[in-house]
Amino acid sequence: MGRIDRAHGLAGEVIVRLLSNHHDRLAPGARLVAATSTGECQLEVEASRPHQGRHLVRFADVPDRSGAEGLAGATLLAEAITGDPAGYWVHDLVGAEVVDTTGVVRGVVVAVVANPASDLLELDSGPLVPLRFATWEAGAGPGEARPPRLVVDGPPGLLGDDG
Repeated sequence: MGRIDRAHGLAGEVIVRLLSNHHDRLAPGARLVAATSTGECQLEVEASRPHQGRHLVRFADVPDRSGAEGLAGATLLAEAITGDPAGYWVHDLVGAEVVDTTGVVRGVVVAVVANPASDLLELDSGPLVPLRFATWEAGAGPGEARPPRLVVDGPPGLLGDDG
């Protein structure tokens, strides 16, 4: 969901790099878990605001810079968001088999690469495929019993050959 980069100022604020497109995760009252090398702790967002591509966040019970410095490097976790059938999650995509529109297996997703125009699926066979060309095969997808399978329907050459 995010990462605390470092303390900011003297009043207990931290700089958070949000890894979610759900900015409401940092709304006042939101409850998060900070996972550090020494364990986990519960945090409640008291205030937040955008700052140079990241967010400045103040948590209840973190009154000063010393407390904020103790959170530096922590991974922020939140409850899973459910009910977005159009959304893809990286953990659902990695490991998914990729086929073309004729059913030919073209590879397995090994990573999802962030890209401003469209996230890219990195296949074990080499190609980078814009996510916008991939859809879940009917009957497979996040939460289904059988492994997810993505069908890619894109322009010729997208999958590394003329097909």
